Amino acid sequence: MGAEGSPRAANAPAGAPLLKSSGGSASPLGAAGENSCGVLFVSMLQLFGSAEDKQLAFKTAWVSSLSMGMIFFCSPIVSVFTDLFGCRKVAVIGAAVGFAGLLSSSFVSTIEPLYFTYGVLFACGCSFAYQPSLVVLGYYFKKRLGLVNGIVTAGSSLFTVSLPFLLRVLIDSVGLYNTLRVLCILMFILFLAGFTYKPLVSNAKDKEEGKKGKFRFPPEKKIFNFSVFKVTSYRIWAFGIPAALFGYFVPYVHLMKHVKDRFGDSVPEEVLLLCLGITSGIGRLIFGRVADYIPGAKKVYLQVTSFFFIGLMSMMIPLCHVFGGLIAVCLFMGLFDGCFICIMAPIAFELVGAQDVSQAIGFLLGLMSIPMTVGPPIAGLLRDHLGTYDVAFYLAGVPPLIGGAILCFIPWVHERQKLKERAKTVDGETTEKMLVNESTFMSDAAEKPVKETESGL
Repeated sequence: MGAEGSPRAANAPAGAPLLKSSGGSASPLGAAGENSCGVLFVSMLQLFGSAEDKQLAFKTAWVSSLSMGMIFFCSPIVSVFTDLFGCRKVAVIGAAVGFAGLLSSSFVSTIEPLYFTYGVLFACGCSFAYQPSLVVLGYYFKKRLGLVNGIVTAGSSLFTVSLPFLLRVLIDSVGLYNTLRVLCILMFILFLAGFTYKPLVSNAKDKEEGKKGKFRFPPEKKIFNFSVFKVTSYRIWAFGIPAALFGYFVPYVHLMKHVKDRFGDSVPEEVLLLCLGITSGIGRLIFGRVADYIPGAKKVYLQVTSFFFIGLMSMMIPLCHVFGGLIAVCLFMGLFDGCFICIMAPIAFELVGAQDVSQAIGFLLGLMSIPMTVGPPIAGLLRDHLGTYDVAFYLAGVPPLIGGAILCFIPWVHERQKLKERAKTVDGETTEKMLVNESTFMSDAAEKPVKETESGL
């Protein structure tokens, strides 16, 4: 599992970035609330809510939605900074900003300041710490990139398994504010781990400039590399995935509250997050390995399958009137959630190549921020008006089905695009040969009369 085919990583140790990347995808997404936000959501409702507030679920859902949305919204900016300054500096600074945001969140007295401290500041720091963990692996690993991404993204599953129970114990014993302060320890560990990224120098010129301390900004076209959108298959992918994610984040935010509404305190709702985390980790390892055996852009079919099952499971949540049924739904949802996450980077490498993958991932995550921010508050608004989450979960299952249908066209479009490029290459070579032959013919024709004249003389 070495850095096959990567000249820049010839002398770079791969183990440290692998561990750091695993932590990078664990701490921000685990603590920022992708899977564990349901526990924090219920705690915020109890701490800041009042019986008179008829839009309580709507207002509180904005905290988790903003945090998740900002992680992805900042991604295009993060990709630019990663290209300019490298993965190490970006990850370290991001962890420091996230630490400051999380610590300041523990001193607020109302829900509104959390929109900035937790939803914006902490989330932006997480974004800067998270994305380099996806990009750096492409420099160190080539042959088994899918498996490596599965191992790395499984780091967040470890946190998903343990964090809900840890949060519940901490909130019950020391309260929400001190719980946030304890989570600051994770961000500080992430800050220290960021220094394990060894900067990779592409050539001798860059190495020489690095020794002299010179830094030059590249041209604007290289800073904002919008040329990736000229690739038709990437363009479909970059708009198809956000279309599928309008309902994706709804169960993670509102499932805990839904369980309390339907079953009361008679069931341990954290078990559902445990099921999501365990099967998500298994899915990332299994499908990451499977992706290595699927050639080219056909890896997208794994994401299509994932969206189909995620949408179907979301629609089945209101139909589960037995807690065991919800456990089964969460097991399947976690499995295919892991599939969707772990093959994102390998697909980006297939569609645009290693040269443009950083900004390709950044633009995609930026577009993902819109549906992931909007979905949960709309579900909360439906809950406030209808008194139940049933309609919200039914509607949350529709976008993944539509997005999956859009993604089905990518392998066909990508293959046609490659055939056109090959045809252009062949036409170019044929034209060049014809020009060479014509040039040779003209030169022979010019030499012939000269030879006849010489023979006549």
